[in-house]
Amino acid sequence: MRVVIAPDKFKGSLSAPEAAAALERGLLAAAPGLAVAKVPVADGGEGTLEAAFGAGYARHEATVTGPTGEPLVAAFAVRGRQAVIEMAAASGLAVLPGGQLQARTATSRGTGELVRAALDAGCTQIVLGIGGSASTDGGAGLLAGLGARLLDAGGSDLPEGGAALASLAAVDLSGLDRRLERTEIVLASDVDNPLLGANGAAAVFGPQKGASAADVAELDAALARFVEVLAAGTGGQVRQVADSPGAGAAGGVGFAAMAVLGARRSRGIDVVMEMTQLKPKIEGAALVVTGEGSLDLQSLEGKAPVGVAALAAAAGVPVAAVCGRTLLTGSQLEAAGFVRTYALTDLEADPAECMANAAALLEETGRKIAHHLLGAGSPAGTLSVSSQRGDNQ
Repeated sequence: MRVVIAPDKFKGSLSAPEAAAALERGLLAAAPGLAVAKVPVADGGEGTLEAAFGAGYARHEATVTGPTGEPLVAAFAVRGRQAVIEMAAASGLAVLPGGQLQARTATSRGTGELVRAALDAGCTQIVLGIGGSASTDGGAGLLAGLGARLLDAGGSDLPEGGAALASLAAVDLSGLDRRLERTEIVLASDVDNPLLGANGAAAVFGPQKGASAADVAELDAALARFVEVLAAGTGGQVRQVADSPGAGAAGGVGFAAMAVLGARRSRGIDVVMEMTQLKPKIEGAALVVTGEGSLDLQSLEGKAPVGVAALAAAAGVPVAAVCGRTLLTGSQLEAAGFVRTYALTDLEADPAECMANAAALLEETGRKIAHHLLGAGSPAGTLSVSSQRGDNQ
């Protein structure tokens, strides 16, 4: 009997590979003869790179410009001609020096430099996971890292960051890396926000990057200036792209990538499931175990566990979900495709203790899954998938 373990990260506690390993230990403790395939997943944001490494991609590194201008070493993944880049590794909140938020001046330049490093590695398809960004620069830094110039009225290069775009007079794309013309870029993102306005990049995501109400207004106006200048210089569909779903992703990196680089957007979990070749691994399995830190209404909008459940349902394989906590009702969990849901808060009510001891709690949960759903320890002595749906609490 074979079980596939395909969780996302438990944010603040465990990476997806760590969560998968803990569940595996529990399953095998209760059912030593079980065959287990671990396939850590992600939804296109943080954890996408770990999923790629887990799928056999080679680790590469490059020194790039961090979100506040300091150099840092960022990893990316390569398999054949495909590279996987996680924006958070180069331009993310997690790599801000001292964790100091810089909403007005943070740049996405390092992400562009990582794309260039992937081109140097011979890649012609780039999967760009764009969650967890620290910047709201409309992707201006991304373009600059690939050779574009953003100029003020005097012909000088603008300072880094979104606020500086208020002084933008011209965008010179003549220096863009020519290799981009024969490179496919896939944006792994679930963000549907446009670039500008009340639902745009600055208004919705700026505050979590340290933007005050005044900063949000300033950044939104600066991004509007970026759209106007870029549209005047290139024509095409720039304004339409700014209004399109996903343009506001990652502080507007979605906009620049689609408008200038011709990137196409795809649901993050779909990209990761294809990248990890999850579908053939699920086929013929007795059970799939997935999960993430919190199962809530956001989970139902295309997050990793629900994507995994849909893939498993298509293959006729039952799915159990594991989470730190769930805010969903039993009917919502069942409708999402989970035969049973296990929350770590059922084992440890204190949230701080639950997060601190997540690995041990997941291991215990793995043992429970083996007993409840696989018949481990049954009198017959053989494993069999239980048809009992159980209570999704």
